[in-house]
Amino acid sequence: MALVLAFVADGMLARPALAQADPDEAYDPFADYSEFDEASDEEADIYFFKHGRFLTAGFVLGPRIFTENMATVYGSGPTYGVYLSYFFDLRLALMLGFLTSDHSVTINTLPSNTSYAGNVSLTALNFDLKYYFNTQNVTRGLADLNPYALGGFSQWNRAYTLQDSDGSDRDSTIGLDLGVGLEIPLMRKKGYLGLQATYHLVSFADETGQYIFDNQLMDRTINGDFIDLLAIIGLNF
Repeated sequence: MALVLAFVADGMLARPALAQADPDEAYDPFADYSEFDEASDEEADIYFFKHGRFLTAGFVLGPRIFTENMATVYGSGPTYGVYLSYFFDLRLALMLGFLTSDHSVTINTLPSNTSYAGNVSLTALNFDLKYYFNTQNVTRGLADLNPYALGGFSQWNRAYTLQDSDGSDRDSTIGLDLGVGLEIPLMRKKGYLGLQATYHLVSFADETGQYIFDNQLMDRTINGDFIDLLAIIGLNF
């Protein structure tokens, strides 16, 4: 009789134990869900939301330098414009910019040896990627600086407005942009002062041969590229 009671008691004690184990063994598809593949991804995103920038907007101003024959045909003049940068993360940003400049120009033509003096206007829409270098491992005084390199392409439009000429002559081309820059934080990192040097590799129609202007040939090819040395005042958002 004691053995039977013991067996029944053991069975009654074992049954609740099995009942408690069933919920633990059930599969929950949401138990291990995470939008981050690794803890490092989550940490990087948290750091970006806390210390990073989403947008920057700025005004740029500085001299434009020409190379090769452009340096002799075009006069010096300032370039200015605006730009907007969107940050994918702490290191990579897409920059959209607009630049314009006006320069004095004198064009000589053949065979009449006629000279046309006036103005040439250069405007561009820039689409560049900016990569910011990591400065956390340098000295404290330099760690707050934001050096970067940029590369991309631009749509250039050129318009001549010359005296004694019929109207204006316009053309356009696609150029490549290569540059470096540096940003110095201001106003508790709400703004910054930037310095940027950009080389614009361009090829207009009159670069590879004598160009017909006002039904006459120019006395030389106008080949060369642009170099912009810009100061930037920007705001961070």
